[in-house]
Amino acid sequence: MFLRIAITVQTVALLLQAVTAGLLLSSPGGRTMHSATAAVVLVAVLLHLVAALVARQRRAVLPAVGMLVMTLVQAALGVAHVKGVHVPLGVLMFGVSTVRLAQVWPTGRTRTAAA
Repeated sequence: MFLRIAITVQTVALLLQAVTAGLLLSSPGGRTMHSATAAVVLVAVLLHLVAALVARQRRAVLPAVGMLVMTLVQAALGVAHVKGVHVPLGVLMFGVSTVRLAQVWPTGRTRTAAA
């Protein structure tokens, strides 16, 4: 359950990061908000990694480590103002997080055996 919550928090944080990226382009205080949500994303990704390690599932740890690596690269690219890679990587991160979210939360449908 902790893993589900962690991935949900991570996905929401990445969505907020995208919103503040838009504010970065349109308002004077956008840079501060984008930097603040970057810290929130890092904490959420670390929470995801801790949850995956606690769950002791190899299939959960590898994506969490990958997300941490992407987050660190993303931060370095943002600080270096390499927007040509920073923006697409951010979109990729949100997509990966959304896929992981769909994988950990059940759809509510039950499978029935064919008679």
